Amino acid sequence: MNINDLDLDRGFFQFTLPYRWQYWIVWVLGMLMILVGVVVNPVICLFGLLVVGMSSPGSLEADLHKVRKSAPQPEDLEKEALEKGFSIDSWWMGRTSYTPTADPSDWILTAPGPTTWNENQYLPHGDGTPLPEHPVKVGTPRPATISTYGIMMLLFVIGSCIGAGYIVNETPSGEDLFYIPYIVLGVGLIWALLGYFQYKMQRQMADTPTSLVRSVAVGNPELVGQVRPSKSGVLRVVVDGHPNRVIPNCVHFHWSYEVKIREHYTDSEGNSKTREYWKTIREDGGGVPFILNDGTGGIVVKPTTFKRTDMGQYLKRWESNHGDSLKKELGMEFAARLFTGGNVVKHRWTVYALRIGNPVYILGTTRSRPQEEIQSEGLDGTLQNTLLEVVGEDAPGIKATLQRGTELANMGRMRSSFEVMIIPLCLTLGGLVITLMNL
Repeated sequence: MNINDLDLDRGFFQFTLPYRWQYWIVWVLGMLMILVGVVVNPVICLFGLLVVGMSSPGSLEADLHKVRKSAPQPEDLEKEALEKGFSIDSWWMGRTSYTPTADPSDWILTAPGPTTWNENQYLPHGDGTPLPEHPVKVGTPRPATISTYGIMMLLFVIGSCIGAGYIVNETPSGEDLFYIPYIVLGVGLIWALLGYFQYKMQRQMADTPTSLVRSVAVGNPELVGQVRPSKSGVLRVVVDGHPNRVIPNCVHFHWSYEVKIREHYTDSEGNSKTREYWKTIREDGGGVPFILNDGTGGIVVKPTTFKRTDMGQYLKRWESNHGDSLKKELGMEFAARLFTGGNVVKHRWTVYALRIGNPVYILGTTRSRPQEEIQSEGLDGTLQNTLLEVVGEDAPGIKATLQRGTELANMGRMRSSFEVMIIPLCLTLGGLVITLMNL
């Protein structure tokens, strides 16, 4: 499939189906729950609607996934990538690692590989036109007003409100189920609040025109381009200090070390129960300045100045039944027993990173660079973009953000304003009405 064959404006309605086998399994399971619930119990039907809705992709996701598969990355970018998929590092020790095989934040269209880059990353790439996936070339996508997700979640909201109203009328005052309308209202309020922040982010991304690096000025531009190395170099991230957990060519990263703790406890009725949960033990992050090159030129970005960063899904994850050493294993087990009363049953290291060659979307502040930096790099100042840098400073009405992925990739996963705002508000209003009836 070619990007030119796609209509990025999805109109009013788009019927969507999963495009990965994992989501197909969940989607089919949800449909079976709906069918069983209609006959057996409406509560099962409600859960089925929720499952089908959550496993249904956005209106553009499936088609953009097909475009990404038909536009493979050049070999010189692929050889720098991590080995994809699941691998067993040690069967006896229960050590495994996994690198996601599909990355929704990766390039959709073919990106230029390092062998085609200029030695001076500030210069325009090739003929100086924007990269193939730049918004100037592909435009800004608009999701369908309502999709499969919207239909299922709207039915879920209607069913939840009807069910809560029925409980209000049929349940005597003072019983536990008497408080269900308050739960519906609370869930609606939280969902609507989350939807509001998502809506604001979407509107900011959709409404802000994308600037070209070669003509960018001091202000608050939106920039889209490719991560390339600056004079500061790149980072070789050693996760939690272990030589077998290394991520090369990073410019921004965050890793965490967690343990799964299993606790045995007795509930208020005297029943013995077990619970498991992940607890973060250590984490670290950092970054170095990099060049964002959009094809028309490059500009310095300082990622550590951004408070809002989204590096997409994790880059790699390692799991083990044991710690890195016997000393660490015994120390962690002692601490778990002392502070939680439980046992450590699993160890997990997860790393998120922005690497050389990745796509990046930035909404930030451009300002003049310090003269000493310009002189130390031997720049003569003839290119306007060499005199500026991008930092994560907010401005009135502008929330600075740095995201892995282009505008097309990020907007392509989003849902319409109706689905992220109106549907949650319907649940909130329904819960409010039923709660007032209950007073």
